[in-house]
Amino acid sequence: MYAIVDFKGTQFRVEKDRTIKVPYMSELEVGAAIEMENVLLLHTEDNTVIGTPTVKNAKVLAEVTSHLKDKKVIVFKKKRRKGYEKKQGHRQNYTEIKITDIIK
Repeated sequence: MYAIVDFKGTQFRVEKDRTIKVPYMSELEVGAAIEMENVLLLHTEDNTVIGTPTVKNAKVLAEVTSHLKDKKVIVFKKKRRKGYEKKQGHRQNYTEIKITDIIK
């Protein structure tokens, strides 16, 4: 069984006991429970339910496992023959959550 969930403006395909990386949520501590009610699609072995716009009475329960950073992305700007060089790095923050249950 899997579900498509709209969470923080992004759609995720979630399955039970899997972990996903979502945009950073500083307000949540590690171990906090999350309840996602914007279930757009719910697929079981026998049928698939597509929401209009969401599936009624369907929820996804999750738990925050950690806060982490992605790999560093280097931004390098240069103007040829002028001696202008600018180098900047960026690491995006993420929150890793584990899907504990999908309720129909």
